[in-house]
Amino acid sequence: MKLSSHGRKVQSLGRSVPAIEGLVAGIGLSPLIACLVDIGDQGLLSLFVERWHQETSSFHLPVGEVTITLDDISSLLHLPVVGDLHAFQPLHVDDAIQMLVDLLMVSTEDVRAETGQCRGPYIRLQWVRDMYQRRCQAGHWTAAARAYFLHLLGCTLFANKSATHVHVVFLEALRDLSQTGRYAWGVAALVHMYDHLNDASITNS
Repeated sequence: MKLSSHGRKVQSLGRSVPAIEGLVAGIGLSPLIACLVDIGDQGLLSLFVERWHQETSSFHLPVGEVTITLDDISSLLHLPVVGDLHAFQPLHVDDAIQMLVDLLMVSTEDVRAETGQCRGPYIRLQWVRDMYQRRCQAGHWTAAARAYFLHLLGCTLFANKSATHVHVVFLEALRDLSQTGRYAWGVAALVHMYDHLNDASITNS
């Protein structure tokens, strides 16, 4: 099993620039900036993965069944578990390109090159970091905030086994930043984690 930690990537981006600190605090995702635990015990994690059962969404341990709950998410990650739910729909690469152009203020040519390299509606976390820095330098604070949040989500709540890419679909939840704070991010985190635990528990995954 391969273990990936995004802690250094989050730290390399650091805290948000002062111009968008208010947005970061208002949306309720700021606890993720400091909530980074690097666990290197591969044996322990392998044990849990082997004992995960998709049918019950729980770990079957000698002491009984144990599962991860919304209360755990709220207590450990300090994320809201009450609020609106965002329905992330499948995203075609052309729609992803348009979304990146509109919301991150990037040229169509740059976006096509990036999604072409990633072979789908994905972008590299390094590319997002670069876009964040460029938007800050240009004083495009709303686009900078979206890039910051997308990077943070791609390194934490919506991390995947690529360890380098984030799906563009999550940018949709950042379209209207005045509404983003209404979402139950803790619920989204738990659903995403359940899905990926299901994938990880498959022997050939």
